[in-house]
Amino acid sequence: MEILVMVMVVLAFVTFILKQTFHRPIELAIISVVLLVFTGNMWPYAIEQSKTMISSWLADGQLMLDIAVLLSIDVAITLFFCVMQVEVSTAERVSPRKRIVAAVLKYFPNLIIFPVLFAMVVALIFSMPGAEFSTVSWGLGIAVLIVIPAGVYGMKLLLPEEELRLELLFLLTVVLALMGVIATVNGRTAVTGIENFELMPLLLVIGMVIAGVVVGYGFRIYRLKKIINKTNI
Repeated sequence: MEILVMVMVVLAFVTFILKQTFHRPIELAIISVVLLVFTGNMWPYAIEQSKTMISSWLADGQLMLDIAVLLSIDVAITLFFCVMQVEVSTAERVSPRKRIVAAVLKYFPNLIIFPVLFAMVVALIFSMPGAEFSTVSWGLGIAVLIVIPAGVYGMKLLLPEEELRLELLFLLTVVLALMGVIATVNGRTAVTGIENFELMPLLLVIGMVIAGVVVGYGFRIYRLKKIINKTNI
């Protein structure tokens, strides 16, 4: 479980960096300063934790479900941001309402970055026994202040095309969502197995799927013919 959580932390940080590539320098500076202040002030709470407590958190199913809710909100907003960014960038005419929605999604902070930074503070304090807690926390904050802009401009250098960065952000967010589901399950199954196999309900579901495909395909053909007729006229 610890390895899975570490992979999710890395993915969350990478997706955060990717989203910041769509911000202007002044906006990036403000976000970096906010994270600096947040990280630097987390040491009083970080020193109250212990490795045993963290292990118990990872084994706590209810807590993992609560974190999954936060992750789901973050993932949903990021995916919606990707879709709206594509629509705003490619559409010939964009309504003011859609532009407002796209701006709100763009400036909405990635909520998952805050627990990620807190986890980094706790891990760093554990790995540096004897060091002053506030120094470690503020040192990490300064590192975050440097790493985030460097990562953003490095990502822009590696992927100068905005479309590629947006696509990568979408894919990594989907992977993060799937890993969040795996971490939430934590060895449990949502349903119990059955011994009886019902053939008729299965055939009914298959028939409904086939009927839906046929109706959808027929409606598509109808729309295409209608468009062709309008074009010929």
